Amino acid sequence: MAVKKSGQISFVEALMPVHRGEQHLEKLSEVVKWYRFEKLLARLRDEGSAGRPAYPPLLMFKALLLQSLYGLSDAELEFALHDRTSFRRFVGLDLEVPDHTTICRFRTLLQKAELLERLFAELDRQLDQAGLILRRGTMLDATVIETTAGRPPQAPSGEGPDFEAADDPDARFTRREGHAVYGYKAHVGVDEGSGLIRRVVTTPANINDTVCADQLICGDEAAVLADSAYHTHRREQELRQRGIRPLLMRRANKHHPKLPAKLKRLNARIARRRYAVETTFATFKRRMGLSVIRYRGLAKARAQVLIAAIAFNMRRWAVLAT
Repeated sequence: MAVKKSGQISFVEALMPVHRGEQHLEKLSEVVKWYRFEKLLARLRDEGSAGRPAYPPLLMFKALLLQSLYGLSDAELEFALHDRTSFRRFVGLDLEVPDHTTICRFRTLLQKAELLERLFAELDRQLDQAGLILRRGTMLDATVIETTAGRPPQAPSGEGPDFEAADDPDARFTRREGHAVYGYKAHVGVDEGSGLIRRVVTTPANINDTVCADQLICGDEAAVLADSAYHTHRREQELRQRGIRPLLMRRANKHHPKLPAKLKRLNARIARRRYAVETTFATFKRRMGLSVIRYRGLAKARAQVLIAAIAFNMRRWAVLAT
């Protein structure tokens, strides 16, 4: 497969100063071992464009990272690559820019090749080698992300929504702050202290938080911190058997309608430690624009969230390395 030449910036662009908002991109170019990602991406091939020169996979992967970092649509990313010298410098582009259909096709190619999980794991290894993963504890939490797809129509029988006729049949409803939300849920396990995402699982929005909890536990952390939605006696016992301290908040139930003072104090201590996980979601949604799922189907939603998690960890790496 022919590959387009890239990475040549003009003499004038090379001399342009780097603005403060672009320093993180410069730092990422320095600290990340990009050649390791390039090896994983080397065999990726778009059979639909056989015979035509293709952009290097690493270049396209970096473009997707920029898209997630700045919350851009495919069309907005194409424009930004045309317009911003810092973006072209980071990606390694000359004047020729991939259009939005090329960007979309590459993302689908990554998703179908099931490479995103391996790319996420490779970044985790690099972060660990850099001494950034602390393992003091893993903070568990989840956030609902609404889809841009239209809501499903009412079923002909009148018994609830007709998901089979929906624009996105994989999305589901849940209630958030008293309102029905149609979309997906991102479940994350965040390293306490560093704020790095170590595990991420994407499900339809109606999946209970506790269902994915075991997938978010790494096994090498000293403790697991989570709110009361994650507490079960089985999980608490299994964590203890693995030598992991279960810092899972408790809630009242029909057998114990009122929490004893001891458990209330425990909840307060856990809450003070795990509040930092909210910063992850604030960065996801407010700074990176992951407030909606742009694509249809669970597989593509997972891909969008995974790319965002990789971009988040790289952004965090740049901050920690500054």
